[in-house]
Amino acid sequence: KTDAGLYTCDIGTDVAKSKVSVQEKPTEVTKQLEDKTSPAGQDISLSCELSKADVNIRWYKDGKAIRKSQKYDLQLEGTRATLIIRDSTVKDS
Repeated sequence: KTDAGLYTCDIGTDVAKSKVSVQEKPTEVTKQLEDKTSPAGQDISLSCELSKADVNIRWYKDGKAIRKSQKYDLQLEGTRATLIIRDSTVKDS
């Protein structure tokens, strides 16, 4: 059910009208990513919390998009977005 629509106030001899549109609040990051240090060879998990569930999220490393692969696992569960870097190397810094 939506609150958007045309509302009217009718007093019989006159009518006042108002068009109402409701804009959704933008999604925000409610818990930031934390810096991590890990020995080479271990998986590294980075997570952030969002203000809304099931949003479209993209991960980047140095400005380049990260895609799900053998190296990277991208997870979104509710409001938590997680990037897992598998078998980390110095190049992942």
